Amino acid sequence: MTHDFTPRLMAARAAAKFLGISESKLRSLDIPRKTFGGNIVWDRTDLDAYADSLPYEGKEEPPCNVDQLFGVVR
Repeated sequence: MTHDFTPRLMAARAAAKFLGISESKLRSLDIPRKTFGGNIVWDRTDLDAYADSLPYEGKEEPPCNVDQLFGVVR
């Protein structure tokens, strides 16, 4: 099935294509899944959140707030 828009709930093939990864890689990631009509689907908002959480190349991640509270330097 083709759409003129990105559906909210996607089967593995569409969700993997949305992220630009293989279906096996998608299934190995810790991205929440839902069931809909007896099928496992991924919610576009969860896929976006996963992509948003990835670090940018060459940029250091800011220290965790908890680390700052306790003066931990990494």
